[in-house]
Amino acid sequence: MRMSKLFSQTLRDAPGDAEVVSHKLLVRAGFIRQLAAGIFSYLPLARRTMTKIENIMREEMDAIGGQEVTMPVIHSADIWKETGRWYQIGSEMGRFLDKNGRDMVLAMTHEEVVADLVRKEIQSYRQLPAMIYHIQTKWRDDPRPRAGLIRVREFTMKDSYSLDADWEGLDKQYRAHYQAYFNIFNRCGVPAVAVGSDVGMMGGSMAHEYMYLTPIGEDTLLLCDHCGYTANRQIAEFKKPSAAAEDALPLEKVATPDTKTIEDLANFLNIPTAKTAKAVFMVATITEGTEDVEKFVFAVVRGDMDVNETKLANAVKAKALRPAHDEEIVAIGAEPGYGSPIGVKNALIVVDDAIPESPNLVAGANETGFHYLNVNYGRDYRADVVADIAVAGDGDACPRCGKPMYTSRGVEIGNIFKLGTRYTEALGATFLDKDGKEKPVIMGSYGIGVGRLLACVAEEHNDEHGLILPITIAPYQVHLVNLSKKSNAAEEIYADLQAAGVEVLFDDRDDSPGVKFNDADLIGLPLRITVGDRGLKKGGVELKRRDTGDSELIPLAEIVSAVQAKIAEMTAEIMATVVEVPFKE
Repeated sequence: MRMSKLFSQTLRDAPGDAEVVSHKLLVRAGFIRQLAAGIFSYLPLARRTMTKIENIMREEMDAIGGQEVTMPVIHSADIWKETGRWYQIGSEMGRFLDKNGRDMVLAMTHEEVVADLVRKEIQSYRQLPAMIYHIQTKWRDDPRPRAGLIRVREFTMKDSYSLDADWEGLDKQYRAHYQAYFNIFNRCGVPAVAVGSDVGMMGGSMAHEYMYLTPIGEDTLLLCDHCGYTANRQIAEFKKPSAAAEDALPLEKVATPDTKTIEDLANFLNIPTAKTAKAVFMVATITEGTEDVEKFVFAVVRGDMDVNETKLANAVKAKALRPAHDEEIVAIGAEPGYGSPIGVKNALIVVDDAIPESPNLVAGANETGFHYLNVNYGRDYRADVVADIAVAGDGDACPRCGKPMYTSRGVEIGNIFKLGTRYTEALGATFLDKDGKEKPVIMGSYGIGVGRLLACVAEEHNDEHGLILPITIAPYQVHLVNLSKKSNAAEEIYADLQAAGVEVLFDDRDDSPGVKFNDADLIGLPLRITVGDRGLKKGGVELKRRDTGDSELIPLAEIVSAVQAKIAEMTAEIMATVVEVPFKE
């Protein structure tokens, strides 16, 4: 491709709303342009890179038995109503009426469509196991799109779906995806870690997220270098410090003026925060049948801990949580800043699993300026739900080995789910086993966002001058820069490289050397050939690696073979990172 004909241009400055490096560089290098919040056009350079990423995905999916299909972007709402997700998912789902007044859905994922296909195509155990995948447009009306391609509303996703007759088959396909995803990320040059995660709206029995560790990430991860435990903080467990054994003491009401916070209370009574009970007031939206209802949730954790809202939502099976208003707190018989479960009414009481093991805590007396001493679970109140609802943090003990964990930020670049039979049972997607018994097909679901992966490549591979794209996914392998106004050597090299199957972006523009070099560094192709009169007088042209900066003068007659050798060398370096990764529960 000649740059004089390229349908994009580089920009001197990034847009004012671009905050992260990948957004700035992909816009400045002419890869993407924004149409609206979270909606982008992908220009030729980006399209070529995304096609290469998608082809890597295809190769890895095919290698584990996948068959590519294409499923619709527009769905009838009927199948979403059959699984119940029509009622469970909020405003992020794109809903509209067709011209006949029927409810329709813009695809945000394809579990329902797959289950509908299964009930039409799969009849016998002889057709299982199977795995289908596609690369398709999705829509999620995210209220907070940010960071360029990191968080968007319209996006392209590779999603695959495993279909099995038994749970052992699901385990096998899940683990095959687990490794295949590492292969994909390594081949694209993005280091990733797999962490246990919340199943969320997808449901199922197990999920892993693949995280690219970066300060710009929205997810917080808990990691243990000692045993390798990793988890998203949404579900991360930790070994909670045990409370000392004590006999239950009599309940005693004491004045505690101006102690609305745990810290104020602990300082006033001269006790550790672990001897207090922290009350958190929430209102949960819970689906009952086809209706959403709001229920007051009174959560209690020990004062040295905080409530994890994802764990709390899972404990009460809520689709959404919001903080309770003061008038709602008073209505159940509690008092903001001085609340406890003692004597409250019309509330769903949820306590952390450390509370029953922590005797003689200080808790609110549901009266301004007063607390109870010696509050004991079981004697003074009981909960509707006892569960782990505490958030893990830096320095907390690993749930497996007990060593201190640390936190890191990350961007989710892929996820895998053991769905089980949630969708197939809902849609009647069954098969006959070898004994002639009807059973639901067992599903897994596995996704990678193509655009977000491109953004993470840009975050990982750049310097102060621009992008530094891996050889495996760069839009072109070589940036050919012509500085000579006297020689036809650049045109000849361009023709020879194309004839040899090398992908070349040829800067044939009538611009200054500075502009051409700056654009070459900004676009970040792996190799650059500079054709200049000074080098030609010495009998060659400069061949330079963008990543290392290493350069050498190559004779004209050897340039094609030298480029091919460099491409093979750089490809081998990437492929050396594709190694087997032990599976972590």
